[in-house]
Amino acid sequence: MFRTKRSGLVRRLWRSRAPVEGDGEADRGTHGSGGCCMGKTTKVAKSNAGSEAELKALTHSILKKIKEKQLEVLLQAVESKGGARSPCLLLPSKVDAKVGQQSYSLPMLLYKVFRWPDLRHSSELKRLSCCESYGKINPELVCCNPHHMSRLCELGEHSTNSKSLSPLDSPDSGPSSSDTGGTTYSAPVGLSDSLALQESGERAHWCVVAYWEEKTRVGRLYSVQEPSLDIFYDLPQGNGFCLGQLCSDNKSQLVQMVRAKIGYGIQLTREPDGVWVYNRSCYPIFIKSATLDNPDSRTLLVHKVFPGFSIKAFDYDKAGSLQRPNDHEFTQQPRTGFTVQISFVKGWGQCYTRQFISSCPCWLEVIFNTR
Repeated sequence: MFRTKRSGLVRRLWRSRAPVEGDGEADRGTHGSGGCCMGKTTKVAKSNAGSEAELKALTHSILKKIKEKQLEVLLQAVESKGGARSPCLLLPSKVDAKVGQQSYSLPMLLYKVFRWPDLRHSSELKRLSCCESYGKINPELVCCNPHHMSRLCELGEHSTNSKSLSPLDSPDSGPSSSDTGGTTYSAPVGLSDSLALQESGERAHWCVVAYWEEKTRVGRLYSVQEPSLDIFYDLPQGNGFCLGQLCSDNKSQLVQMVRAKIGYGIQLTREPDGVWVYNRSCYPIFIKSATLDNPDSRTLLVHKVFPGFSIKAFDYDKAGSLQRPNDHEFTQQPRTGFTVQISFVKGWGQCYTRQFISSCPCWLEVIFNTR
């Protein structure tokens, strides 16, 4: 009855830390805050129990020095798993913390405690577009909000080959829509709809998005003008393309199960170096893009992206160099853009039972306007 509000916030934060396998308290905290898994958990050996206790003591010590309003910001971000919009958490950048023989900066410590226990170096991280700290603050302060960061997806890991028929494989008429996921049929129709918006005075789109359930497109194409777009099924404070509001006639149990697992979904962000995809959901997503792979390859890789990770799904410079008449991948694409395919939860390709994305329960076409 004599506990302060500050101590209550600190306790709630510690209970909401990122799950570490073998740590019952962390597991209880995760399920208690929405049941959202964070993808891969990290095993902690028994010999590290002392380090874990030291980490807890150090974290509590640091949290107790943070202003109460800042603790509320951190708690909002952590308990919502990034689903609620939270401002930057500006803290001194030169404060170091030592756990055992390892020294961490204050931001790294908070990232490890509240998102990624296996995080080793800041080079593994990418700041998200929601973070407004760069160039607008005192250089001695840095944003420590763990949900203003993502981890970089390393290419070559968790990737499989995807069948992609070329005109040589089907000399009469090229691949059917069931082989390519409907790209050859749907994309030109959608782009013509979006181009009509431009002619009516709307701002030019930089991409359009189509949502598919197996071989059926659900809803209209979504034309994107803003630099960043959230695509989600259910998001506490969501603005963007809400898949949960689309009317679907698909009664498949698998489709319904995967649809329910989309959750916070993904975030598409157009940046100077290309378009990035951030996996905000609790489950992996799978991406195929020509600019992610060797341009001479006849089959593109499908890349698995874990929760909390970002990948540069589209590179405008590489796309420009790939626009050659004989490129088999792009003879299948609409003339005004390139297509990236993204599936939720279930993958496709040689390592999976589904050979084509059109067999995946829930997936997206993202059609970029490169003109």
